[in-house]
Amino acid sequence: MIAGLSLRFLPCYDIKFPCQNMVLYYLTIPKGNLVMEEKHYFDTNKQLWDNKTPIHLKSDFYDLSGFKSGKSSLRKIELSELPDVKGKKILHAQCHFGQDTLSLERMGAHCTGVDLSPVSIEAARALAIEMQLDSKFIVSNIYELDRNCDEQFDMIYTSYGAITWLPDLNRWAQQLTARLAPGGLFYMAEFHPVIYMWEWEENKIKYNYFNHGKPYAYQEEGTYADTNADISMKEYFWMHSLSAVMKSLMDNGIKITAFAEYDYSPYNIFPGNNKRAEQEYIFSPDKVSLPHVFTIQGIKN
Repeated sequence: MIAGLSLRFLPCYDIKFPCQNMVLYYLTIPKGNLVMEEKHYFDTNKQLWDNKTPIHLKSDFYDLSGFKSGKSSLRKIELSELPDVKGKKILHAQCHFGQDTLSLERMGAHCTGVDLSPVSIEAARALAIEMQLDSKFIVSNIYELDRNCDEQFDMIYTSYGAITWLPDLNRWAQQLTARLAPGGLFYMAEFHPVIYMWEWEENKIKYNYFNHGKPYAYQEEGTYADTNADISMKEYFWMHSLSAVMKSLMDNGIKITAFAEYDYSPYNIFPGNNKRAEQEYIFSPDKVSLPHVFTIQGIKN
């Protein structure tokens, strides 16, 4: 399940779409109190997800009725790479309203999901109760996870559209690896930074590959799960290179054991997509193959 995306990448689900009536600008951070600046960004994004969640719960994109009937929200990419999770304690970071968390529990894991949005977590808890599942859900900014969770886990799991909402990956990795037991597995599946560089309306590369500390800001109309939804809100996001992701993990005790890139998205989210196979959607400008998704697996030293 896509944890969080903006409409910039979708043709007008936590992703980025080219929508009309959306204003994009590059935000210059004034000198001053960085903590207060970050609080503003996170408060804005929390309000965004609080308002998106009720729309997502009703959307065809998330197919909640199919999920309740037994359909897994996990994609074939992560299902092909994950080890047997039966009996494992898993922390799912930035879980939205918990579909992936509960899908992992149905595979036999003991799961805890964490998300910034209280509305998302309330929905996740209600869904777990309705489905008679035992996963726990915690409201927390990832940067404050140590204040809200002191457990150790066998696996950290995060996926699709999660890290773009964070300004600093070192603090992200610090918080998550602190919750991972020695010898435990870190697993992530995420949209590739190269695909995030594309400006769909202008049909060209426009956005930075590297994070220079400055967030982009959108005034978003609708949501990826329902482009006609009556919602118009600002969001802030950051770009992160592959080297920044890997360095943050390695600097915090993760030995990377596997890395993969995929030339397709498991979600039909990018404009001009062509369906190649089940859960394989290709954006290929001028028939050029682009990386859409990457995965990383690592073991905590």
